[in-house]
Amino acid sequence: MWGRGRTVEVKENLVDAGELAVQLAADKKFRERLLAALQHGLVARERARQRLGLIAAVSRLASDEGLRRELGEMTRELRAASRRLEQKRTRRLRNSLLLLAGGGAAAAVAVAPVRRWLGPRLGRLGLPTSVRPRVIQAEVEVEAPVSTAYNQWTQFEQFPQFMEGVEEVKQLDDTRLHWVATVAGRRAEWDAKILEQHPDQQVSWISEDGKKTRGTVSFESRGSERTLVRLSMSYQAEGIREALGSAAGLDSRRVNGDLQRFKELIESRNSETGAWRGDISAGTTT
Repeated sequence: MWGRGRTVEVKENLVDAGELAVQLAADKKFRERLLAALQHGLVARERARQRLGLIAAVSRLASDEGLRRELGEMTRELRAASRRLEQKRTRRLRNSLLLLAGGGAAAAVAVAPVRRWLGPRLGRLGLPTSVRPRVIQAEVEVEAPVSTAYNQWTQFEQFPQFMEGVEEVKQLDDTRLHWVATVAGRRAEWDAKILEQHPDQQVSWISEDGKKTRGTVSFESRGSERTLVRLSMSYQAEGIREALGSAAGLDSRRVNGDLQRFKELIESRNSETGAWRGDISAGTTT
């Protein structure tokens, strides 16, 4: 009996939460508040671009008065919607709705009807969505011959020495790597396959599972002692935390920081720590 009653209660809670989501999705004032908050976030992002570093970007977003004001208005709208439903629900259901309201904007985005309404608008505002990969391009010129720069990059297991958030890279064989990294505050693991690898020219890869990433790093000689290293990569943000981090430009700063640390690493050593000069085409060693 207890188990059956519990099941019925859970189903009723889900129905009521869905009803709340539908009301919010149809609430014009709430939608306007949500878009205003996102626009304030974009303004804060543009301002943050004028300062370097993750701390500067986060502090800009945290101190934006307009963003905090709009989020406060959205939270009040959510609480008002909850109170309307409380009048015809049990005490247990009321507590569940208050918890949802307390979550503010993040809880609203997580609700499916609101997320479906929000998705196209994120795209129009220039924010990443769950269906559009984010593309990042960066480059750095290092004081080292092209063979030295290329050889050092092929030491994949040393990536944690200059890549922010990367805990471990394990080379499983000539074409496959296992990654462990922290992304948007969450630990993630995935396998990647090297598709193309040509000495002193390029390395291209794509993820096989886990995080959806792909990219190419190329090497261009700028004389006997200088090399231009270009990195182009794409990934698909997972969840609102990664999407908003990307919107604030944190991922781009991270990649540029990685290349700058690679430059410092190789220039401080004046030589590579190892080399693999094999050739890979279409994922197969030749």
